Amino acid sequence: MKIAFTTAGVDLASEIDSRFGRAPKFLIFDTESRAFEVVDNSQNLNAAQGAGIQSAETIVKLGANAVVTGHCGPKAYRALTSAGVKIYNTEIKSIEAALQAVESGALTPATDADVEGHW
Repeated sequence: MKIAFTTAGVDLASEIDSRFGRAPKFLIFDTESRAFEVVDNSQNLNAAQGAGIQSAETIVKLGANAVVTGHCGPKAYRALTSAGVKIYNTEIKSIEAALQAVESGALTPATDADVEGHW
């Protein structure tokens, strides 16, 4: 399974960014190989509109099955869930701790967007 984490960092010790669509980067972690890659999302950082949908498209193209982020708006939520991607909202600070929470079942998938659009 591949899990995408929103971040501004470059490794597992990095903090999770609270924004999905406007996160500077995504760290894509493969739970089978235990390897990860960092993907730039700066094209959506300052987008006037559509950042959530465009970021969701990026996540789907990267083959992620889940997203861990602070918050996810309604358009991004719909785009991700319609592609079968689970969304985990969390206040956990580090990617490493959030990864452990997902793998242990301590985090449950979101059932709806938790913020309004253009958050």
